[in-house]
Amino acid sequence: MTTTDIGPNTGPRETVRRPSRFLRNLSPKIAMLPLIFTACVVFLGGTLWTVLYSFTKSGLLPRLSWVGLDQYERLWSSRKWIVSIENLALYGICSLIGTLVIGFTLAALLDRKIRGEAVFRSIFLYPFALSFIVTGLVWQWILNPELGLQNVVREWGWTSFTFDPLNNPEIVMFGLLIAGLWQGTGLIMCIMLAGLRGIDEDIWKAARVDGIGTVKTYIRVIIPMMRPVFVTSLVLIAAGIVKLYDLVVAQTSGGPGISSEVPAKYVMTAMFGGQNLGQGFAASSMMLLMVVIILIPWAYLEFGGKKHG
Repeated sequence: MTTTDIGPNTGPRETVRRPSRFLRNLSPKIAMLPLIFTACVVFLGGTLWTVLYSFTKSGLLPRLSWVGLDQYERLWSSRKWIVSIENLALYGICSLIGTLVIGFTLAALLDRKIRGEAVFRSIFLYPFALSFIVTGLVWQWILNPELGLQNVVREWGWTSFTFDPLNNPEIVMFGLLIAGLWQGTGLIMCIMLAGLRGIDEDIWKAARVDGIGTVKTYIRVIIPMMRPVFVTSLVLIAAGIVKLYDLVVAQTSGGPGISSEVPAKYVMTAMFGGQNLGQGFAASSMMLLMVVIILIPWAYLEFGGKKHG
């Protein structure tokens, strides 16, 4: 809609009414509709459906037979579930710290412009191209006491050497951790390296002029500047921790006994092995709750703190 306006010193001019805020940039919004539909219907709808049926006595097929909190009471009275939570916490803490420390250290070394950087970068990143099943099978062989590392060291003459984590219930999770770090560290290294390459060279020059050592420069200056990079890395690592399943199945299948069980495997076993969808839905809902408990404080500190700062 247009209107005609006559100014005091000018002739007639047309004033064009601007479109409403909703109609601005309409093409990108239309292009986003499939993604919004998928997020709302598939993800949000699937989540609500899972939580709803966790209060039912669903067996092989879902059915609305309400049992209240019985599935959750049964879940938390299960020794296998408790062991799964303990294992996930142990693996998660060690994986989070180990992946960040090793990834950043490798990135810092490569950032020194060493010879053959492209070769080393490819070597470190290569394991990430493998699936967890392949990684698990490879490390199952490497950690096999009769064929792998222990056998090789003993053939070199150290006959008393013992390293068999996958058959030791006390340290089996560390055997899984070795394989997880081997596969996931390369990606974090590349992300950290990209962040380091984005640091202005003048900052390093200023640090050298002030007499600040390299390690102190990283700790006091570089790492705080790379906060967004670390946040991205944390999200990626946390997603991999929560989804830990393939590696366990390939290496130990939850053994010895139940010593390497994890929540994702518990869910799959309950739903498809035990044909108990209700129990699987309850375990899935608890996994979702754990993620929410972790994300809420992070979201508040990341976004809420900025508004009040």
